[in-house]
Amino acid sequence: MYLYNTLSQRLEPVTSEDGVFRMYVCGVTPYDTTHLGHAFTFVCFDVLVRYLEFLGYRTITVQNVTDIDDDILKRAKEIGVAWDELARRETANYLADMKAINVRPPDHYPHATQEISKILELVTVLLEKGYAYERNGSVYYDIHRDPGFGELGHMDYPEMLRTANERGNLPDDPNKRDPLDFVLWQAAKPGEPTWDSPWGPGRPGWHIECSAMSMRYLGPQIDIHSGGADLIFPHHTCEIAQSEHYSGITPFVRYWFHVEMVMLRGEKMSKSLGNMLFINDLIGTYSADAIRLYLLSHHYREVWDADSADTHLTAAEDMRMRWRSALAAAGGSGEALNVLPYEAMFGEAMDDDLDTKRAIDHLDELADAILDTAHSGGDVHRAQIALRTLADVLGLRLDDENFGSTHSFDKG
Repeated sequence: MYLYNTLSQRLEPVTSEDGVFRMYVCGVTPYDTTHLGHAFTFVCFDVLVRYLEFLGYRTITVQNVTDIDDDILKRAKEIGVAWDELARRETANYLADMKAINVRPPDHYPHATQEISKILELVTVLLEKGYAYERNGSVYYDIHRDPGFGELGHMDYPEMLRTANERGNLPDDPNKRDPLDFVLWQAAKPGEPTWDSPWGPGRPGWHIECSAMSMRYLGPQIDIHSGGADLIFPHHTCEIAQSEHYSGITPFVRYWFHVEMVMLRGEKMSKSLGNMLFINDLIGTYSADAIRLYLLSHHYREVWDADSADTHLTAAEDMRMRWRSALAAAGGSGEALNVLPYEAMFGEAMDDDLDTKRAIDHLDELADAILDTAHSGGDVHRAQIALRTLADVLGLRLDDENFGSTHSFDKG
């Protein structure tokens, strides 16, 4: 199998010396409900995990919850609820949305607020090694101590600073040596939740949370790290810097698997812009299989627009029903349908940078061949097993009539 590695900007063979892939995907900041862009990231990651397991590997997966963050505090204040209550509620909503579209839960699901001790350990070591400095109770990573900083994003300094400022950086912070230095530990502010630290009360910075959580559960090196393409800089860039200089082990991540953005009305689908299609709304109208087919009909590195979602979801629903008909076809005792070419084409597509779009096309061809063969009295039993098995790699539940829009899920 070959995957595109964001760091090297080329396709690379995916290998594991011990047969295990240790995998981390950046999760949600729970202050609003799951939109289609989130679902695209987590469904693509889910399929990558499923396919690696189909190939015979074992996976260990971790997904974080950033349950303390500026956005949570801001949103909680706007709607008049406690920040931790908002985080718990929206995390439960997110988990229900993922269950509704058959995204398997990770092996570990850590919350940032439960990992403070590990975060403090990382910050302390970075200070001791001279990669960080403390000012007035806040601790910052010193980018000038790190000549390789920013390699993942392939940006020069002005572009990095501009991008960071668009994504929450505070360049005018008087405690910083450089506007691009990023906060590891943030000193307490009035009315905000805090935890004790050697530098006074405060709370963790965003980037250090993921490094702490990944290292606790996966060790100092990750095989595959995933997330939305908008996290390449600054978030994942900062993860690399602090993680590698904390542990002394490089690379922090062997393969960077970034999923592109979903657009709506010409702009990136995002909470800040308010242009979102929510999974909870779609699942009431369309089956989970149709939603997954719609998402996976786009390559994970393709930026695409969801303006015509209803049309494409309806087409995906039709495809699902045709595949279900293929699985239900009786067939006969005539010549068996040769399924090997379809299995090979599916594998070739998936091995080619997880090309789910092409893989779906091949399964659709297989479904049509099953229907044609059954109609002429041929044996389709082996082909039906193949269709069911390969559809499962894509996370589809074709045999479950109750799975999708008519199913009710426990949000507890």
